[in-house]
Amino acid sequence: MGGVTALDLRLPHADLAGSWRAARPRPAGTHLDSAACSRQSNRVLEAVAHHARHEAELGGYVAEATAGDLLQQGRSVIGGLVGMAAADVVFVESAQAALAALLAAWPLGPAARVACLPGEYAPNAAMLRAAGLALEPLAVDGDGRADLAALERSLAADPPRFVHLTQLASHRGVVQPAAEVAALCRAHGVPLVLDAAQSLGHVDVDLGADVVYSTSRKWLAGPRGVGLLCVRPAVAAQLVPALPAPADLPPLRALESGEAHVAGRIGLVLAVGEHLAAGPQRVRERLAALGRAGRQVLDGAGGWRVVEPVDEPTATTTLRPPDGVDVVATRARLLTEHGIVTTAAGPERAPGEMTGPVLRVSPHVDGTVEELEALAAAL
Repeated sequence: MGGVTALDLRLPHADLAGSWRAARPRPAGTHLDSAACSRQSNRVLEAVAHHARHEAELGGYVAEATAGDLLQQGRSVIGGLVGMAAADVVFVESAQAALAALLAAWPLGPAARVACLPGEYAPNAAMLRAAGLALEPLAVDGDGRADLAALERSLAADPPRFVHLTQLASHRGVVQPAAEVAALCRAHGVPLVLDAAQSLGHVDVDLGADVVYSTSRKWLAGPRGVGLLCVRPAVAAQLVPALPAPADLPPLRALESGEAHVAGRIGLVLAVGEHLAAGPQRVRERLAALGRAGRQVLDGAGGWRVVEPVDEPTATTTLRPPDGVDVVATRARLLTEHGIVTTAAGPERAPGEMTGPVLRVSPHVDGTVEELEALAAAL
């Protein structure tokens, strides 16, 4: 990782960048891929390893029981991040596992209609269709943002069974107006299901959605193989799990997988604690500033063009390639020749919106302008 340049003084909360960097193993290169998988802290790595050893010493289920209070505290803190209670939160294995668990338990009726963005994440759309749902596209503007006036008209005239909104897509760093969508859905009695896989730990998620699901490994910087599902009581009361939860647990816990990577869940709880200690608002401000700096530095570099508006309040920048340039090959070259980690996102990720592949750049709070300039030079 390079040092801090004078340009970094324009980025807020330099202390946050320093503490984040100091809390983690030294990277082998330049990590600009937090939208895929962030770097875990030493403390999180040690907690996961400690619990794994505890399982070997005590037995897996005895070790899990000793961690019960910590896991329950984690449910409470995660609930706070999304505006819900501990009883509304369950641990699963991934964001996709969360959506699968929700759909399997929710009797929505044959060919129920669900409204979602034209640029919906393809695996989400596939799971909704596999559940027998009929997808209806939300109207959007030129940046792919939901058209609130059109949504209000649609909800009033012919409301769907629920609205599914991916707050921040994996192929474009544009934030959806989720708070406004939630208010409109609430006014018309339509549940809002929010995919927060790219937004939890990145932008504000406490916005009034009825269901929020997410993953550990992205902006919260927890372990892989862990996810979370948060459901308000009004929707939870509609769910019919295959097996009920034990009588001494909240009903939603029926959706929490019992055979699980408990060490990973403990790591997620510690990562959420570190996020809170850093200050979620400070994190959001630093990430938004990094995104703005990245778009300014990268737009036009080697003929690559930035997709997002320059002031979009996210750290994710996506770049369209010049004619004839292979995005997958460029991503590989950046890694092998320059040690820069990015993502090549193909149009299969969001076929309803993408017209070609993009290169995704997503630094976390320890990112620097110098690193972004090095990427621009490599491009």
